Amino acid sequence: MFVDYAEIEVWGGKGGNGCVSFRREKYLPKGGPNGGDGGKGGDLILKVDPDLSTLLDFHYKRIYKAGNGKHGEGKDRTGEDGKDLMVKVPPGTVVKDKESGEVLGDLVSSENLFIAAKGGRGGKGNAHFKSSTNQAPRFAQSGEKGQMREIILELKLLADVGIVGPPNAGKSTLLARVSDARPKVAPYPFTTLKPNLGVVRLKSNKSFVLADIPGLIEGAHKGKGLGLDFLRHIQRTKILVFLLDVTVPDIPLEYNRLKQELKLYDLSLLEKPAILAVNKIDLLTDEEKKKIKVNLDMPSVKISALTGVGIKELLNIISRKLEKGKLQEKEEIKIGAF
Repeated sequence: MFVDYAEIEVWGGKGGNGCVSFRREKYLPKGGPNGGDGGKGGDLILKVDPDLSTLLDFHYKRIYKAGNGKHGEGKDRTGEDGKDLMVKVPPGTVVKDKESGEVLGDLVSSENLFIAAKGGRGGKGNAHFKSSTNQAPRFAQSGEKGQMREIILELKLLADVGIVGPPNAGKSTLLARVSDARPKVAPYPFTTLKPNLGVVRLKSNKSFVLADIPGLIEGAHKGKGLGLDFLRHIQRTKILVFLLDVTVPDIPLEYNRLKQELKLYDLSLLEKPAILAVNKIDLLTDEEKKKIKVNLDMPSVKISALTGVGIKELLNIISRKLEKGKLQEKEEIKIGAF
């Protein structure tokens, strides 16, 4: 089961209390204070696990608590720190504060760690409070409570290229044609109920990750159809492939509807390089194919995901755009270095 959204409660551990204790030495029945400090509470840490691909586990368990620190002891012994709790999340997990909606962390790679809730500080033992006016303090600090947060986890798939289009345009068929992914394919709308990823291997020993996003309909940015649940998955992609059915009455109109949904969801999506792929040309006669003209300010290609016609040309365009993007990134890094 694919789950890409979860709300959980995270707690840092409570710090241990400081200790009230006095030395009991021979000939010194009422020696000075020697109460130790309490240990620090454990932190709750989110860590990327590359083997995970869903937030399903967080639907069965919603509350996570790190370990409490141990109390201080006599003879100036400090209590043990509480154990950190390491909670594993899939790559691409965005962490948000539930109340404010603020993005707290973006966990992409296995090196990423995020302290979601800090443990409380341990209390000081009475040895800290000895003074010239109070030689035998009979009090110590209590440990601090750990941080508590309600957070939202959102999964955004890590893909180089995202296929977007209306239901039944052939997105899953295209993914199955060019990659090793085997999504469910059927001739009716909303066959795809979750995003699918596939690795596309090119002849030049290069590869890229392609994502098939469930079909978008008008009003998707408001939650109609399946759009709102899955639009977030194209936010990380470098390139968008708009896939349209060649049999629709007005291809530019259909494209502009998709473009409007993306704009209303996240304006920055329109800044991504885009390609138009007009699918299902195997349904047309040669004369009908010649009449198909798409006058849009973007590269376009006529394909048949079913038979493979035009697929090589499409992959070549994608490959060139990805390469161009990599070169631009390198130039930006060089400029930033100065």
